[in-house]
Amino acid sequence: MGQPSAITGGQLMCSFGLAPSALVVLPVNRVMIEGRPAANVTDMKPLLNIPPFGMCVSLSNPMVASATAAALGVLVPMPCLPVTVAPWAPGAPQTLIGGAPALTQGSMCSCAYGGAIQIVMPGATTTTAG
Repeated sequence: MGQPSAITGGQLMCSFGLAPSALVVLPVNRVMIEGRPAANVTDMKPLLNIPPFGMCVSLSNPMVASATAAALGVLVPMPCLPVTVAPWAPGAPQTLIGGAPALTQGSMCSCAYGGAIQIVMPGATTTTAG
C-alpha cells in the first residue's frame, strides 16, 4: 500500500528549524488531490515551495555561525532561509505527476546548511500514491 500523497498545505519540518512550515504547490501540473494541487519530487524550490521554518540553529548557516561567534560561542538562532540542494526522495515512482514521481509522506530533501526537511503531515487524508 502507498503512502499518503503530499499536497499544498502539507506540513514540513526541518531538523534545524524551530517551527513547522507548509508545503506550497503551484497548480502547474493540473493534478488535484482532495481539491488541492498535488506535489511531485521537483517541488523543492526554496521560498516558493518550501517556506522558512522560523529560526535556524545550524552552525553551517553563515548567519547563525556569525551571530554565535559574536556571542562568544553561545548559540544564537537566526531567521531560516532554506537552501535546498536536491529533489525530494524517495517519492512514489509508480505514480507520476507532471512526469516526476509523486511526493508522499516520509519523503525528504536536504538543506545546504545540513538540515533534513521532511513531510510530517502530507495534507491528503484519503489519497495514497504507490
